[in-house]
Amino acid sequence: MNDVAVSVEHLAKRFRMYHEQNNTLKSAVMRGKKSVHEDFWALKDVSFEVPRGSTFGLIGRNGSGKSTLLKCLAKILYPDQGRIQVHGRQASLLEVGSGFHPELSGRENVFLNGSILGMTKKEVTRKFDEIVSFAGVGDFIDQPVKNYSSGMYVRLGFSVAVAGTPDVLVVDEVLAVGDATFQKRCRTKFREMREEGRTVILVSHSMSTVRDMCDQVAWLDAGQLRGAGDATPVIEAYNATV
Repeated sequence: MNDVAVSVEHLAKRFRMYHEQNNTLKSAVMRGKKSVHEDFWALKDVSFEVPRGSTFGLIGRNGSGKSTLLKCLAKILYPDQGRIQVHGRQASLLEVGSGFHPELSGRENVFLNGSILGMTKKEVTRKFDEIVSFAGVGDFIDQPVKNYSSGMYVRLGFSVAVAGTPDVLVVDEVLAVGDATFQKRCRTKFREMREEGRTVILVSHSMSTVRDMCDQVAWLDAGQLRGAGDATPVIEAYNATV
């Protein structure tokens, strides 16, 4: 069995930053020139490996490239250079309410989101009570999710994602929306996943959370990898620059 859950190889992602953009054909004709832009590289030659069965943290300042990297992992964005290899089934929770339809009830969204994550209707039905219990939204499960708080959104979305037993779970800072009880449940779930040989990739600005929950860490700075390895020394090196 491969001991690597995720391999990131020479990853680079470019965005175009427009200074004078032609939004219509008329504006292009009137101005008589092409839109003016410059290239911005959000990620530059990033390479690291995530061990199978680990909880792996991504750290760095705002604008360091963490969110871009997560979106590449989740296949929301595609790199301009390099590649990502994920071994096994992956689930991603990057934004509050991602995959939910606001007009549908929590119950309907559980089945909808479960199907998006590759679960069968029978599998979702079997795990439904467990999902609702973990999320703690039992009293509101038949209400439209547009009436949910951001915390309820996150709890339900996370519950569905982990119920699908992904081999790799990618989680953004959205877990910070949860209360202390939910944070404790998440830590317990991450330990269970690690014991089962499954992998979690976690982004957080809370170094105490990363230190407590992560085995290894990758540190991004201005789109470049500054360090990767055991959590404590990488976090200490990062803290020294803050």
